[in-house]
Amino acid sequence: MAKTLLVVDDSASIRQVVSMTLKDAGYQVIEARDGVDALDKLNGQKVNLIISDVNMPNMDGLTFLEEVKKRPAYKFTPFVLLTTETEQHKRERARAAGAKAWVVKPFQPQQMLDAVAKLVQP
Repeated sequence: MAKTLLVVDDSASIRQVVSMTLKDAGYQVIEARDGVDALDKLNGQKVNLIISDVNMPNMDGLTFLEEVKKRPAYKFTPFVLLTTETEQHKRERARAAGAKAWVVKPFQPQQMLDAVAKLVQP
């Protein structure tokens, strides 16, 4: 059975590129436009990995990460941040909150797939 990944980004084009890359690799993908939308879409369903942008309206990726990790069903769900951010304090906040990887945009599709493969068990 295909693993389900949640992709969260306010840019429709980034969501599309990431989703297409993941779907082509055999993953099921749920898309959300920001942290608020993503929390609504999680609603208790099984998600094997979350990939989120950092800078988004309504709820940014770091706040979304912190909110996800408060929920028992997602406490151990691997979380990857995909962002243009390079600030060390944001990386440290992400790591402290439970992020497993930080991928900087622009990214190569294979780089994303490698990160996902390391975090999602077959």
